[in-house]
Amino acid sequence: MPSRRCLRADSAARATQATPPATTAAAQATATRQARLDWDAPGLLAGVDEAGRGPLAGPVVAAAVILDPRQPIAGLADSKKLSARRREQLFDQICDKALCCAIGQATVEEIDRLNILQATLLAMQRAVAGLRLAPAKVLVDGNRLPRLPMLAEAVVGGDACVPAISAASILAKVHRDRWCQQVDAELPQYGFAAHKGYGTAAHLAALRAHGASGHHRRSFAPVAAALAASAARKGAA
Repeated sequence: MPSRRCLRADSAARATQATPPATTAAAQATATRQARLDWDAPGLLAGVDEAGRGPLAGPVVAAAVILDPRQPIAGLADSKKLSARRREQLFDQICDKALCCAIGQATVEEIDRLNILQATLLAMQRAVAGLRLAPAKVLVDGNRLPRLPMLAEAVVGGDACVPAISAASILAKVHRDRWCQQVDAELPQYGFAAHKGYGTAAHLAALRAHGASGHHRRSFAPVAAALAASAARKGAA
């Protein structure tokens, strides 16, 4: 359902919130209020976001966060709009002040087997399942929802307008960036610390020069092309 700050899309809500034409404006307003109440749940609210759908390597990471209204965190925003230093600072604050938070991920093998969308939804499921407290409702950044045992709503642009989603965005981004730093120390020839696994010119050049590592997603076209080229060179040798 559109709002002034962000666009929310809930497939189940779209199927059930439709109301028959009202005979008066007052009746229509009442029906609208009732439809919205049907999709409100008293209790804890969790925000969910992911990091790492686009890169050519590594797991896709999701985080789930239930914020504590008694301990507000200043500066929450879309992780992509924050500096790396600020994300690290907020990561620590979120872990310290949130009622609970959890990180889930799907492996490279799961990404190649399921596809990146389904693997992302799986990581989100794992993040929500890892929460110490059970939320009454989950708000997920984007326009797709994982299967969850509680009420859930997709929020397009939620990482910029829903604090709990912003917090989840920061946790997921920092966690994956730390993974990239670790892999960079292990395999410096690929330059993960700089490109974070994305298909930059430098990363594609490294793939051509060194082939794909065990961390690369074989189902992604640039990686598949590097593997094919490597096999062709071996065959010609």
